[in-house]
Amino acid sequence: MNAPYHDDDSASSPRSLSVVGKSDMPLVHNAADIGRLSDYQDLEYAEPSGGDPKSVSEKDTPFRAFLGTGKYPIEQRIEDKKRGIGRQKHPFVVYALTIAMVGVFINELVVNSRAQGTPVSFKASQTVSFREMCLPFPQPVVNPMLGPSESALINLGARFPPCMKSVQNLPSSTLMPCLNDTANPPNILCTIEEVCGFGGFQGGVPNQWFRFITAIFLHAGFIHILLNMLAQLTVSAQIEREMGSMGFVITYFTAGIFGNVLGGNFSLVGAPSVGASGAIFGTVAVTWVDLFAHWKYHYRPGRRLAWMTVELLFGIALGYVPYVDNFAHLGGLCMGLLVGTTLYPVVSPSKRHKSIMWAFRLAAIPLAVVLFVVLIRNFYTSDPYAACSGCRYLSCIPTSSNNHCQGTGKKQPCRAFLVLNIE
Repeated sequence: MNAPYHDDDSASSPRSLSVVGKSDMPLVHNAADIGRLSDYQDLEYAEPSGGDPKSVSEKDTPFRAFLGTGKYPIEQRIEDKKRGIGRQKHPFVVYALTIAMVGVFINELVVNSRAQGTPVSFKASQTVSFREMCLPFPQPVVNPMLGPSESALINLGARFPPCMKSVQNLPSSTLMPCLNDTANPPNILCTIEEVCGFGGFQGGVPNQWFRFITAIFLHAGFIHILLNMLAQLTVSAQIEREMGSMGFVITYFTAGIFGNVLGGNFSLVGAPSVGASGAIFGTVAVTWVDLFAHWKYHYRPGRRLAWMTVELLFGIALGYVPYVDNFAHLGGLCMGLLVGTTLYPVVSPSKRHKSIMWAFRLAAIPLAVVLFVVLIRNFYTSDPYAACSGCRYLSCIPTSSNNHCQGTGKKQPCRAFLVLNIE
């Protein structure tokens, strides 16, 4: 007789065997995986089946690595772009620049305090004489940016054409307020050469070209540096994360220097200019490159474009504030577009998109070089106002204090008093 039947739940046992004595578990797992892809990919950017992902990504040469292309598959770069992930986590250069600029600004306050007895220039007496009214620099000593005096900024390295080249109607012997002057109009006077400092002019010819660079690190006052550092620690910092430090440094300083070159050509030669605004505008320009190159990857790009336009107009409006130069803003923006187009790591999902970007890059590089060469040559050898007499109004609101934006922006001095010795 056969043995009685026992229901031992053998079918549910993980050790169940087939008739041939082999485990059925692989069949269970395979059935569970039917209809499920192990590696999901967007079909628009999918890799060929069975292919090596790196075979689709372009070969990683040093130049492509610098531009941020060819390092990993295209769909991963697109996803990183959507999430705002860049080439590095921390903006080290932005941090270093910010610390340096704050340190320079503290030094500005110390210099002004030693000269005038207060770090912020707002001492002003109203004693006026005929001789003082004839001076070409009857400036208000109250700095609206809450910072050092105009003479202190010039002495510390502001972009001031009379310190950089020979300027008609403003020779190096022209009198202007000394650093310790607190009167309005001024009554303690020095020559332009003495105020420019840095050892004066070797051979009597102004030649302080380095002011195209030093002006980037100076700021006119507390309001000025707070606004600039806020923009630098937000917009510029994100651009460094996305570009990498090397590309960011090139973009930042070429934009800042070119902004000062453009301002030196077309702004009032008697008005000093300071600030990192041109360099920051260069990084703002890179955000425009990013927006248009990656339009479909941005969230609500139309709204983003509207806000960026408002921010740009606000920045240009600030260019009319004393010691700030709109030409530095516009020049930085222009150079930032050219250099940003060249160095920003653009994600190109198609050959057509890539061809367009390379066409822009090949056009941007020579154009940037030509602009630098032409404007630097024009600054030293020509009269910029002859080429564009109305350009000055892009950075100047006509008032009596700036001679209605005419000439140097300063009153023509009384010649009888320019040769007097200052005791």
